[in-house]
Amino acid sequence: MNDLENYFHNNDKRLIHKWQHYFEIYDKHFHPFRNQEVSILELGVSHGGSLQMWRDYFGEKAKIYGVDINPACKELEEGGIEIFIGSQEDRNFLRELKTKIPPVDILIDDGGHTMKQQIYTFEELYDHVAINGIYLCEDTHTSYWRGFGGGYKRKGTFMEYSKNLIDHLNAWHSEQKNKLDVTPFTRSTYALHFYDSILVIEKRPITQPYHLTTGMPVIKRYRPKVSKVKKLSLKLKRKLNI
Repeated sequence: MNDLENYFHNNDKRLIHKWQHYFEIYDKHFHPFRNQEVSILELGVSHGGSLQMWRDYFGEKAKIYGVDINPACKELEEGGIEIFIGSQEDRNFLRELKTKIPPVDILIDDGGHTMKQQIYTFEELYDHVAINGIYLCEDTHTSYWRGFGGGYKRKGTFMEYSKNLIDHLNAWHSEQKNKLDVTPFTRSTYALHFYDSILVIEKRPITQPYHLTTGMPVIKRYRPKVSKVKKLSLKLKRKLNI
């Protein structure tokens, strides 16, 4: 049992509501940031218990920010914790938020969990996560719940949206540059981790990948027989650079 899980099960402070398997995922990705001068942003304050948990986990050097649509949540501010009131579906609010807080090392989207909220938050705030930071969206299972705008393979869900990020991560290798080109996301993202109900995105400056060989060849390269038609087609493609 890790420290976050211990805190949760022994919590006698404000209410925290989490799925049991989240704690292993949190600790795996958040552990390197502990006891550092880090900024943490959590969307979705509720009763404020998780903000207290992050404060305890990351240590006294951490600055914790919270966002919630409920004005009453402003009363939950305490030392090292600052709370902003606004809606995740309001792009202007999210843009203004970036002018009020520094780039964050970790962003946790535990807000309203609707498709627009999750997509808008990613689109507006991903660039406000530090270059070596973590973006975590939880409760992504709502992409399968009709009441939140979800449904299996339903167009417009956050899960279907985030599947496209896999393509952008690999855009360096696309031969169809007019359809899949290298983007700022490609250049700033190291990895996507899909878990049950959670997507974790690791940021890191990325340059174009390259490959190398070492050692001596010991066998002849195998070349399968290719029909004359296919040979001509390949020759034409090389000539046209497609």
